[in-house]
Amino acid sequence: MGKNKTKRLNSEGFWGYLMIAPTILGLMMLNIYPFIKTVILSFSSTKAFGQYEFSGISNYKEMLGNAEFWKATWNSIYFCILTVPVGVFISLLVAVFLNEKIKGRVIFRAIYFLPMVVAPAAVAMVWKWMFNTEYGIINEVFGIHVNWLTNPSIVLGTCAIVAIWSAIGYDAVLLLSGIQNISGSYYEAASLDGAGKIKQFIHITLPMVSPTIFVVVIMRLMASLKVYDLIYMMVEQSNPSLTSAQSLMYLFYRESFVAGDKGYASAIVVWTVLLIGFVTAIQFWGQKKWVHYDV
Repeated sequence: MGKNKTKRLNSEGFWGYLMIAPTILGLMMLNIYPFIKTVILSFSSTKAFGQYEFSGISNYKEMLGNAEFWKATWNSIYFCILTVPVGVFISLLVAVFLNEKIKGRVIFRAIYFLPMVVAPAAVAMVWKWMFNTEYGIINEVFGIHVNWLTNPSIVLGTCAIVAIWSAIGYDAVLLLSGIQNISGSYYEAASLDGAGKIKQFIHITLPMVSPTIFVVVIMRLMASLKVYDLIYMMVEQSNPSLTSAQSLMYLFYRESFVAGDKGYASAIVVWTVLLIGFVTAIQFWGQKKWVHYDV
């Protein structure tokens, strides 16, 4: 009996490893190996014909002494500040709205989720036209003349508006799933005690959906620190405000694929990974104070 059980467990283990093998291989080839290669390249200098030569920490010295690099770092952090709090808050409100018993609820959910299935390039191009100074619909409707994409003071905020709009649907769906897992008995008891919708939201919805909010915040922070395609599509290289909008990943693209200095570009990637890891570690440390897994 014991031998049969052991054979069955071994068989189940074999099929289990076999099923996850494609994912593990994909992770190794598409994530782990490229990152290891990137770390190695960050300590190398680029030579002719794709050759590399070990150069120690020279790339990091150059990077840390470059004012443009620090500006790109601040732009990435500032982009997070602009997008994450506002985006998550709006997504939470949308999730609460979509959880209510209203007519056409399924249609509203599809409409809010639609930006996530549209190509980012198409989204950026439409918003770029809307923010155009001369014939953009936003300036025309409000009767103003604002240089949304060429003013260094507001260009990153303009890109942040598009990023928030694009992510609301996806984040709202995740938060909606968390809200729907909350037992209705809590709200019934609160109603009997005379608690209104606002008090129910603050004392029931927020604490019980906080684990989902935590996941959404982590995902949005990572995405914001890695932003590239949105800025690339909306801010042209000839745009005088590019320096004020250039993110770390945009700087990586420029150094790697335009300038061809892959060693220096790899150092930027390593820095970005460390920055994301640092921000994520702070979030995991701080979750003890506001995330409630047992309510």
